Amino acid sequence: MSPHDHDDQPGSAPVTLTLAALEAEPLPGTLKGLPAIAEGVPLAGLGALGLSLLAGDLPLPAAILKDSALTHNARWMRDFTARAGVSLAPHGKTTMAPQLFQRQFDEGAWGMTAATAAHVRTYRRFGVPRVLLANQLVGKADLELVFRELEASPDFDFYLLVDSVAGLDLLRRAAAERGLKRPLQVLLEVGTPGGRTGVRTMDEGVALGRSIRDAAPAITLHGVEAFEGVYSGADTSRVELGALTMIETVATLTRVGCAEGWFAAGEVLLTAGGSAFFDMAAKTLASVEAAGTGHTLRVVLRSGCYLSHDSLQYERMQDRMRQRAGASWGEGPGLRNAIEVWAHVQSVPEPGRAICTAGRRDLSYDACLPQPLWWYRPSLHDAPRAVPADWAVTKLNDQHAYVDAGADGGALLLQVGDLIAFGVGHPCTTFDKWPLLYTVDDSYRVTGGVRTFF
Repeated sequence: MSPHDHDDQPGSAPVTLTLAALEAEPLPGTLKGLPAIAEGVPLAGLGALGLSLLAGDLPLPAAILKDSALTHNARWMRDFTARAGVSLAPHGKTTMAPQLFQRQFDEGAWGMTAATAAHVRTYRRFGVPRVLLANQLVGKADLELVFRELEASPDFDFYLLVDSVAGLDLLRRAAAERGLKRPLQVLLEVGTPGGRTGVRTMDEGVALGRSIRDAAPAITLHGVEAFEGVYSGADTSRVELGALTMIETVATLTRVGCAEGWFAAGEVLLTAGGSAFFDMAAKTLASVEAAGTGHTLRVVLRSGCYLSHDSLQYERMQDRMRQRAGASWGEGPGLRNAIEVWAHVQSVPEPGRAICTAGRRDLSYDACLPQPLWWYRPSLHDAPRAVPADWAVTKLNDQHAYVDAGADGGALLLQVGDLIAFGVGHPCTTFDKWPLLYTVDDSYRVTGGVRTFF
């Protein structure tokens, strides 16, 4: 019996990752953003120190995650996938935080998605039982990392992508040279002309599916995959059509593969759905049927950013996602922003401009510049207040953010020592700047810490 036969079903044992050693590890003084009082304290003891961001207990800049929003988002996605009749393998590269992986498994995640062989090794160190590597494997050292994990744990359920006969032949030779005693489980990757990896046409996909079928038992085909998030831009209709076309190609190739007997025994995976179009992937792929083929189908979404969400890029997309999803979206506001980076105002050098103590080393800027969300002055405010709508980050240096006011000169309200919270777009590239993020309650009292492993 292969690991693929041990699919999680309602009522099965929950996944419990091996976090005890991480939580017992003393926090080193070299950690970015760690206060002096926390040096040497176990990670699990951080929340007991009584630290408060608003009381000035944390060196700034500091990255925080709001517990209430994390809890809400994890449960929201659990409920969405249940309504849509699909599974979830969140893309762990967003956070690379095993403690957050555990939250996702606690709310029913089927597995975790990885981007590199090194990610796979990290996941396995913390006991992730099922990994979908949404990428190709080609290098000798990368193959070695994965082969070691497969040999060490017969129950490790692992999938990787193939998009060409050349890639398939490379895997076949590597497995033979290694003497691998179990099949490599692969998914056929769908791409788009001018995009990144993946077959470009239906004909290419059909030819590759047949080649993978013929590579059994060393290589076995278990489904079809795409990352439709390669489409982006201001033309919503064009972007949505491109993403939907990729998703529909996954569906069509799956139907052809079931009819022609490409797939190994067990479930066939149909997987797509980054953080911008998971609603479209769920709706389209859940409608595929395999009646009479001897296969059952499992649709697997791979959104990673949903857990923290953000206040810019994905927040702006959420209204459109809600419109597309209809009843499967559910009631209420949807996902909530959980991630902020706080900094001090350190200089007000001229009218209409404040310089803050966070920059490119601290904040995402690959998708859009961060923007100020909250302003707090201990002597003036009881709680953070929303910044005026015309305040904006106009420039970042490595360690500095330029916050400029609009025509009304609102930035003149700021003084040296004030606190500013920044919101980000594309949270992945904020997580990877912080080896430690603080979890906080809604009053910004520290409840714990989250370690990342990029």
